[in-house]
Amino acid sequence: MAGRVEGKVALVTGGASGIGRATALTFAREGARLVIADMNEEGGQQTVHMITEKGGEAIFLQVDVTSTSAVEAMLSKTVETYGRLDCAHNNAGIAGGGRALTAEYPEEWWHQVIAVNLTGVWLCMKYEIPQMLSQGGGTIVNTASTAGLIGSRGISAYVASKHGVVGLTKTAALEYAQQGIRVNCVCPGYIQTPMTERAMSDPALQAQITARPMGRVGASEEVAEAVVWLCSAAASFVTGHTMTVDGGYVAQ
Repeated sequence: MAGRVEGKVALVTGGASGIGRATALTFAREGARLVIADMNEEGGQQTVHMITEKGGEAIFLQVDVTSTSAVEAMLSKTVETYGRLDCAHNNAGIAGGGRALTAEYPEEWWHQVIAVNLTGVWLCMKYEIPQMLSQGGGTIVNTASTAGLIGSRGISAYVASKHGVVGLTKTAALEYAQQGIRVNCVCPGYIQTPMTERAMSDPALQAQITARPMGRVGASEEVAEAVVWLCSAAASFVTGHTMTVDGGYVAQ
């Protein structure tokens, strides 16, 4: 039986670990050829190895998604290698330097988080969309967060960036809906990833998580399944959608 994205070319930013790695592995399992992009070369190469040792096809590109020239080069290399781009998971993101009230939030943290989490997603779309238009279509899934749907104390930049990703996703979906490009986003809740390890070690946070509807954190693979479904033909009438993968958290 053919995979859900058999023969497709998929690009995953932030693919060296966590949700990005899980999504890349799921794309590969479902028949896609992969471009793994990340600043972390060691982790990115490990993801490539995990794919190729199972007979898949993947390359790694070291990319800073805040750099226009780097993102443009990433798309050029993708097309040079595989001839097209069918699926893009714009997932690269950072948590920021720490927690602080809005009026006390360091300007340096603000600019860094917005640059990676929001401008980085926009830059990727800026170069992905023309390529997809030139070939007659494609699918894009951006990683937002439940913090893109509700507020959260102490992380104003992260919340603002993820709300921005949700709005950017909806806008692009409307703009290109009749040109063969679907644009959606996933909003993960608390997911066990390297980025969340420090926060997850907080006993108070653990207690909060246990009290939530499903009583546990999510796995990266659970988000990956949603991403790949959104990129598949099974989701052919889905665009502009904000899919929460949060164990029911925002339903409360």
